[in-house]
Amino acid sequence: MAHDTLRRPVKTTPAAGPDRSAPRRRHWSRRANPLAGLGSVIWLAVVVVPVYAMISASLTHQSEALGHNALKPPSHPTLDNYDTVLHNGFGHLLWNTALVAAAVVVIVLALCVPLSYVAVRTRSVWSGAAFRLFLLGVAIPAQAVVVPLYLMIAKLDLYDSLLAIILPTAAFAMPVSVLILTGTLRDISEDLYEAMGLDGASTTRMLFQLVIPLAKGGISTVVIYSALQSWNGLLFPLIFTQSDGPRVLTLGLFNYVSEFGVNIPALLASVVLSGVPIFAVYLVARRALVGGLMGVGGK
Repeated sequence: MAHDTLRRPVKTTPAAGPDRSAPRRRHWSRRANPLAGLGSVIWLAVVVVPVYAMISASLTHQSEALGHNALKPPSHPTLDNYDTVLHNGFGHLLWNTALVAAAVVVIVLALCVPLSYVAVRTRSVWSGAAFRLFLLGVAIPAQAVVVPLYLMIAKLDLYDSLLAIILPTAAFAMPVSVLILTGTLRDISEDLYEAMGLDGASTTRMLFQLVIPLAKGGISTVVIYSALQSWNGLLFPLIFTQSDGPRVLTLGLFNYVSEFGVNIPALLASVVLSGVPIFAVYLVARRALVGGLMGVGGK
């Protein structure tokens, strides 16, 4: 008797093909963009040419300054202009300017960081009103209130002192600083606050252990912004000081303007020297500055 063989279905493996579940890699093709390249060259020329002309003129003799071509290197470069600046009280001016900048930065950070933290974390009417009041300062120019400020400083007996420069400069730097810091603190995740709250963290502990470490980008932006405001400020030092004791760099440039002319090479040499410290600060914190201005400093 013949036994029929049982035929079992044979499992066949499908042919190897592309795995559709795997993420596809996109190959980006780099295309030439002549307009962007031309714009970059033009912008580089706009930035570099004035700096080159300023440095070139600062290395020129005073007798050749008026007839010297700004784009032509000096035929006989000299460092006498820098020597004149350094021996004409530049160190005193630099020290006063550094003190003003450091004091303004400390005041702005000490007041704006807690204020921004309260504005972001508190939903009360008073915190919102205080935040809007600070934003009003962005629309008020310093020139519009310089007379009331002069009267206040005179009554407080602060005229002709560094405090007469520090306090108004810090006050006018605070509105923009609060605006930057609130944008940075809003990027911090709510889950982090809840996690620290479950651990029993107080508001002060959250501020120092959570907010400040995660807001380094915004804080760096505020530091550079307020330092630039105080470093380049001219209005407050010009109106609220008169003696040589509290004089800063911006006022020191007037030393090279006399009744009979202007020492252009020495003036430009002092500008170059005064720009080196703040440029060095910018090079150190430029990444954090760009990140804070883009609103991603807290991420």
